[in-house]
Amino acid sequence: MSESYVYAAARTPFGRFSGALAGIRPDDLAALAVNGVLAKVPELDPGGIDDVVWGNANGAGEDNRNVGRMAVLLAGLPTSVPATTVNRLCGSSLDAAIMASRAIETGDADIVLTGGVESMTRAPWVLPKPARGYPVGDVTAVSTAVGWRLVNERMPKEWTVSLGEANEQLADRFGVPRERQDEFAVRSHNLADAAWTAGFYDDLVVPVATDGRGGTLARDEGVRPGSTTEKLAALKPSFRPGGGITAGNSSPLSDGASAVLLGSAAAATRIGADPLARIAGRGVFALDPQMFGFAPVEAVNRALKSAGITWSDVSAVELNEAFAVQALACVDAWNIDPAMVNTKGGAIALGHPLGASGGRLLGTLAHRLKESGGRWGVAAICIGVGQALAVVLENVTEAGR
Repeated sequence: MSESYVYAAARTPFGRFSGALAGIRPDDLAALAVNGVLAKVPELDPGGIDDVVWGNANGAGEDNRNVGRMAVLLAGLPTSVPATTVNRLCGSSLDAAIMASRAIETGDADIVLTGGVESMTRAPWVLPKPARGYPVGDVTAVSTAVGWRLVNERMPKEWTVSLGEANEQLADRFGVPRERQDEFAVRSHNLADAAWTAGFYDDLVVPVATDGRGGTLARDEGVRPGSTTEKLAALKPSFRPGGGITAGNSSPLSDGASAVLLGSAAAATRIGADPLARIAGRGVFALDPQMFGFAPVEAVNRALKSAGITWSDVSAVELNEAFAVQALACVDAWNIDPAMVNTKGGAIALGHPLGASGGRLLGTLAHRLKESGGRWGVAAICIGVGQALAVVLENVTEAGR
């Protein structure tokens, strides 16, 4: 068995719903991320990429018909470069990296480009197709931006509650008060702002031209510098009267794309760069759909076991912040130092374009390890309908040796 490595990562800034990236198609966003990561390895002949594995959670609009292949073509890569699109909802681009790492380790590929994209702004409304023409009665258009849609009536009702209600139940179960959720959200915004100010994201984020008049988005649009718990405390609950979840302590609807280049050790010469990190362990887990926010707990435990390490070895964690409550519940269950979690901000501040978030986590983690010199890191993400994925990285840069 070979080993698989992260060689480079890049992403677009993440835009707010109906924000600066609203005018850009998801397949074009994906192409920008592809070109962004390849710009980091100029010696690599794009024709030498064995495969592209791309994540996307929606696929109901302009991201239809294998958006990974569309991205390859729009990015100007040779038509000989194949691509596939995978859908594990919020975990799609982390799943793409996991699949690519397995292909490299089994010898099926040497260089695989992975990533993901989502434009939640441009996600269309859909109509159920009638069994026969001209049915009597009204038809309702359903938004495909997020959450359950066109639900099968055979699904138990407790499984199909809204994502927000599911996390209110999580808060009840684990006793996570609103005050802690708001404090966590403020931390996310302030750490993201500090990371941007310090230049951490300069090497990871590719600016995007937003219109034909010279406009450019160079920074994640949802970061709110100077956030305070007092400001968040004034927001009304979004899902339950008297509940703890608000727009301020949840990840926003977002637009964006991410890309991560993986390869074998032998591919370093063709890529023209040394690897950043080794894919050391992987984990997947599932439980009751409404408990999806807690699924990363066991997914990470399995990934750590796969890597042959324990929590005592880990110095950096990138955990997707779908909701503050679910991130807190996971951190509490692991009984780890919260200070090593999302030190460059998380999805509450940066944004959560579903299909792109896993690639963001992996790229950020690799760069955090390089910056700190820590050896082991974990990337994890909860996934709607009761799933989670996790990856353990080992720092192989000079700083990590």
